[in-house]
Amino acid sequence: MSAAAIDPRPLTGEPLSLDLLNTRWVQDGRTRDLLTDTDGLAVWLSANGLDGPGHRPFAADAATLRHALAARDALGSVVGDPAGPEALRRLDAVLDHGRIRAVLDAEGPGERPEFTDPAWGPGWLAARDYLTLLTKAPDRIRACAHEACTLHFFDTSRNGTRRWCSMALCGNRAKASRHYARTRTD
Repeated sequence: MSAAAIDPRPLTGEPLSLDLLNTRWVQDGRTRDLLTDTDGLAVWLSANGLDGPGHRPFAADAATLRHALAARDALGSVVGDPAGPEALRRLDAVLDHGRIRAVLDAEGPGERPEFTDPAWGPGWLAARDYLTLLTKAPDRIRACAHEACTLHFFDTSRNGTRRWCSMALCGNRAKASRHYARTRTD
């Protein structure tokens, strides 16, 4: 797989924190993982604009992969147990590797992330993004309602009732299951 490879994940385009969680998914009954190597990391970095112009480019190397996996595990813990002391400690440990610095430049006031090591950048940005989602609408951070799905999304629907990662995937599977169950009992 090259950095220009197509992203194989069934759900992309979610906020950075949830997109990092969604690098592990279930397909045909098997768990898939985009981040098994640096090639997969390159695909994820590219999909999120973290590999080139417009943003500080991050290297798709072993250290960045290791730190991205630590951030993904921490995010998975805190999404699964939002008030759990161990989950909070794990996410806080990722956040310890960076900070937001206030800056003033030719474009005016702004903020710039700084990292203890650039390899922490993508993982730290994902952890920081999760804090932003919590500030914006914590009740809209959701896991897909399909029992076999491990994907997460940020519900941007007007009425806040989205249940599925995708109607085309899990929504249709659920509808088909209900239809099958109804027709079997008739």
